Amino acid sequence: MQPLSVVLVHRDQPQRLVDTIDAFRAQDIPVTITIVDNGSAVVPPVEADDVAVVLAGGNIGFGPAANIGYRRFLADADAGEWVVLAPHDALPEPTCLSHMLSVLAEHPRAGLACADVGDGATPVIDPYFGGILVAGKVDAGWETVGHPHGTLMFARRACLDEVGIFDERYFAYCEEADLALRAKAAGWESGLVRGAMVKNPYVGSASAAIDYLQLRNTMLLVREHSGRYHAFIRFCIALWQLASGAVVPARRGPYWNVEGRVRGLIDFLRGRFGPPPGHLFLKR
Repeated sequence: MQPLSVVLVHRDQPQRLVDTIDAFRAQDIPVTITIVDNGSAVVPPVEADDVAVVLAGGNIGFGPAANIGYRRFLADADAGEWVVLAPHDALPEPTCLSHMLSVLAEHPRAGLACADVGDGATPVIDPYFGGILVAGKVDAGWETVGHPHGTLMFARRACLDEVGIFDERYFAYCEEADLALRAKAAGWESGLVRGAMVKNPYVGSASAAIDYLQLRNTMLLVREHSGRYHAFIRFCIALWQLASGAVVPARRGPYWNVEGRVRGLIDFLRGRFGPPPGHLFLKR
């Protein structure tokens, strides 16, 4: 059986990366792994016959780093039909990848798909709020979604060839939703495979950069795919959320940061995308 191509995006978590490599090696199908290192202080010595390391040269963002792996996959005509993308701390169960492939074989227009994180939720795209979660309706097998999540995501070669790879303006957050909407416009489907389990047990950083990116990128997603009217309404909602959250702490989101949200709205209006202001990574 031809090995399945896997791209892992890594930054400064060498032990978690090793655990993730071990989880992919433990799959019941063969894999080859490309590590795209996003400017780590120390690059872990993980190269082997089945693992290659590519240096991004700095923290260029999840989407741009993933694109390095995608380009390598697309340039290799012998690399197969599917490529898997995951961060450095995704832990798929041993049958996750084979389970997904067996379900995807029944969906010839599936262009993108993700594994099951066990939360019972389905990612959808709202024309005003962008990517949100709703209660799932399927207990096993394929469930159509608005976009796949990035914990463990499959992309079909033909889909990427037709619609392209991640829009690097997003840097991180919302890039999967943008790709899924472009794929849908071209007639491809996105889905979640219930029962193909993956865990992501670590809590991410609570830096102000997350609040900045989530808000700025949601505004970009809404404007690009729903239009300027929807973006205007979403901007007004964001201003109301900012004001109400400043007064009522219970209305704040998990990554709440006033400067991050204000800068996100200002940079959206200015058309400043890509990396967030560097100092926001240091703020909570």
